[in-house]
Amino acid sequence: MSQHGSDEHRPPPVGPRTAMQNTPNSERYVLEADAMRRRQLRSALLHGSRRTWREHTKIWPAVVVGLIVVAVIVAGLAVVQAFQKTEENEKKEQQKQDRPASSAPASPGP
Repeated sequence: MSQHGSDEHRPPPVGPRTAMQNTPNSERYVLEADAMRRRQLRSALLHGSRRTWREHTKIWPAVVVGLIVVAVIVAGLAVVQAFQKTEENEKKEQQKQDRPASSAPASPGP
């Protein structure tokens, strides 16, 4: 046997270049495949790892509910604080009314 016989039993190289070696415009196809792969990666980074937009959970209802809960808590705290301030003011008014009556000198008789 000659040396050429050993070349016949060697497996052909595998890869994108050899698959398109006999295809006309093979460089164009390789560039288009690369561009498509880049678009897919960019889309995956932009939209997350889920396969379709239908799988995305609805985030807006949770955001709206969260904002409503925060607004109710803030409003409740404001009402409680206003109630406490009103009680303090009433106590101060009561103390002012009690002081002059007790600290007023007895009016001298005629």
